Amino acid sequence: MNIIKTAVLAAAALAAGAISASAAEYEFKLHHLLGEKAPAHTKMLVPWAKQVEENSGGKVAIEIYPAMTLGGRPPELINQVRDGVVDLVWTVNGYTPGLFPRSEVFELPGIHTNDTAATNLAMRDLFETDLKDDYKGVEVMFLHVHAGQAIHMRDTEVHSPADLAGKKIRIPTRTGAWVIEALGASPVAMPVPELPPALQKGVIDGAFIPWEIIPPLKIQEQTDYQIEGVDKERFGTTTFQVSMNKARWDSLPEDIQKAFRDASGPEWVEEVGKIWAASDDFGINLAVKAGNTHITLTEEETEAFRQVLAPVTDRWVEEVSAKGIDGAALVEKAKAAVASHSGN
Repeated sequence: MNIIKTAVLAAAALAAGAISASAAEYEFKLHHLLGEKAPAHTKMLVPWAKQVEENSGGKVAIEIYPAMTLGGRPPELINQVRDGVVDLVWTVNGYTPGLFPRSEVFELPGIHTNDTAATNLAMRDLFETDLKDDYKGVEVMFLHVHAGQAIHMRDTEVHSPADLAGKKIRIPTRTGAWVIEALGASPVAMPVPELPPALQKGVIDGAFIPWEIIPPLKIQEQTDYQIEGVDKERFGTTTFQVSMNKARWDSLPEDIQKAFRDASGPEWVEEVGKIWAASDDFGINLAVKAGNTHITLTEEETEAFRQVLAPVTDRWVEEVSAKGIDGAALVEKAKAAVASHSGN
């Protein structure tokens, strides 16, 4: 009898679980490029999704699909969400060069230097007035950057731009490619999951990417040197978006939209900045413990990089101006917005 009773109770529990799982009125698929152990997944996307679900009072359920498990390659994510193949994506803007020209201003060297939260808040400040036209076909939940482009090298110690001359360097964005070219190196574009074998096989000599990616991709095993500027200064950054298909968004009632909005406010994008900064610190500490050399450039060495990279901004201004965008004004707005939040 006890066995039968136990079986009945177990079946009842399973049924209750099934009812609970199906209780959500609105179900969403969120697709992204990194693995389920990456900080972007565990520390940003999962908590954000849970907060939306909580805000909705259980009406929303978000299922996250990491590592392109729904198919395609990372550069296809933006079209997947625009076409409604998935409901939500987290993606790198620069994987589709030229598609987000206004937002690129935050990728330029000298705009973002070392305060991730400040840059996130600055992007939020300028979204409605200056960036929104980049995002046709999607409803942006939030934009953010990573801690910034630092230099990872297989076997080359770097202290000056000349040390990179002739090297093959991976970069994810076209503005990053301009940085590499300005330094006299050859840019190699590839999504970040392809980075480890490229380093291991010598397809590239190094990469511009933050420290946070070191643990999930085991970059410490394929490189000897990690290099950054004085006071953690970086050489530009990468912009990201979490966005929903626009038609799906427009179909949602006001209370469900509010659940997403409340989970994506200024406090959250500031927290995202802190999450990425902390993940960066963890990554570089791991590399050093593995025996890699962490080089912090002196003020003079950093200034040499600044001087070489200054024309990258001029190139961007000229390029977007041909599209009717006031690039010079946007650079000044971006700098002012970042400065207004720095050190907070």
